[in-house]
Amino acid sequence: MPSAQPSNQLKVTVAGCGDMGLPMARAMLSSGHDVRGFDIRAKDEFGDFSARMIEDISLVREDTDVLISVVRDEQQTDALLFEEQAIIRTNRHPGYLVISSTLSPNYITDLATRLPRTVQLIDAPMSGAVMAAESASLTFMIGGDATAKQKLKPFFEAMGAALFDMGQLGAGMTAKVMNNYITAAAAVATRQTLERAQELGVEPAKLLEVIHASSGQNWFASNFEEIYWSTQNYEPSNTMGILEKDVRSSLAPFEGPQSELDTAILNHLKNL
Repeated sequence: MPSAQPSNQLKVTVAGCGDMGLPMARAMLSSGHDVRGFDIRAKDEFGDFSARMIEDISLVREDTDVLISVVRDEQQTDALLFEEQAIIRTNRHPGYLVISSTLSPNYITDLATRLPRTVQLIDAPMSGAVMAAESASLTFMIGGDATAKQKLKPFFEAMGAALFDMGQLGAGMTAKVMNNYITAAAAVATRQTLERAQELGVEPAKLLEVIHASSGQNWFASNFEEIYWSTQNYEPSNTMGILEKDVRSSLAPFEGPQSELDTAILNHLKNL
């Protein structure tokens, strides 16, 4: 069963210490939690957090109460839990597994059937991008067992400014992929609008000010200058590629052909 220790005594490991995972780990550490990190990259790449990076996977399995996964996608999640790192395929493993990656809600439902009964699964994807992770102001959408969510709440509070209890397992992930569908639509609309305006002689920076103060306001446009990936061209491995993956994740629970809007958003993302 998951540990009965107080939250501030639980040992947390963040798996996937990239642009999001590393500042999330730092935020929890700053709040007094016992936090380590795990990544496939060498520990000396993590600056002042390198001393807390675990290289021996057996330590993650045996000395972690709460595993927070922030790896890229379902394939990497499977590798972490069942394949290359196989954290769950041992007698000793974390009692709580928090999925903060953005994955398909279907994947979360299936994952629950693949875990030992001694692992409590919580889906807690986040929104806000790197700037919110670095300022500990992420938005979390959380699904799963009510007791477990309450137990882990101090960790979410350390990393985020807004916590939404969405209810049952999978509901947090559903909220996130639906949110990211809108983000993708706003991103392609904003990028196309800025390009067209520039062709007509209107400075993009000035138009962004207008959008922010007007009916076209959206998160992507309002934070355009701060979002490091806002001007990226599409590549499967970059953030625009991740956003495409998130749109596809939002469509995964539904059978039948995509709508014209679904297809248009995906095509426009790939053409950025």
